[in-house]
Amino acid sequence: MSMLMTFQDAFRLLAHLDAGVMGIVLVSLQVSLTALLLGTLIGLPIGALLATEEFRGKQTITVTLNTLMGVPTVIVGVVVYLLLSRTGPLGVWGWLFTPKGMILAQTLLTTPLIAALSRQILEDSWRIHRDSFMALRLPRMASLKWLIWDCRFSLTIAVLAGLARAISEVGAVMIVGGNIDQSTRTMTTAIALETSKGDLPLALALGIVLLGIVLLANLFTFVVRQIAERRYG
Repeated sequence: MSMLMTFQDAFRLLAHLDAGVMGIVLVSLQVSLTALLLGTLIGLPIGALLATEEFRGKQTITVTLNTLMGVPTVIVGVVVYLLLSRTGPLGVWGWLFTPKGMILAQTLLTTPLIAALSRQILEDSWRIHRDSFMALRLPRMASLKWLIWDCRFSLTIAVLAGLARAISEVGAVMIVGGNIDQSTRTMTTAIALETSKGDLPLALALGIVLLGIVLLANLFTFVVRQIAERRYG
């Protein structure tokens, strides 16, 4: 099959909203966006705590988060697999080879990344505003809320990085989800499978959708930052 025909067939699948393509895309979005939400809800408070508090073991936690950012995803997949396997401590949940298990794996991937990036962003802002907060005698929770709100546009970068980490993941979701058709098959795992099978149009169609999602996310972040700079300077 020529390259031109491959592209034509790929765009034909997208133009007709092929059921197989749409099913895989929906599974990917469901898993990745849920993991991103959980990773943000967990990672952002951790980052804020590390940015504003001084306590014993802070440096150890910071170094650990920075290390987890670079851990190969297959290692996370193996760990989650062992936890969710029938003989594992979480085996009674029955999450292995299900979207829930994949969400757990991706949450473990996104949380350290969002926590580490948000810590750096909030720490820089905390140095600037700390004395003002103390002079006003603001409660710690109120200070954290104001700090996060003040950095909300910069924090979108951390969230976007978490989305990229989740939606582009292959190794962990392949191990934990099993790449089951119409159940746990995501865009990245399907691209790997279909390419090895020689079904290049389907793999290319999914790749185009994946690239489009990443581009839209980046465009959204760019627009938000532009609006913020015009409004707040």
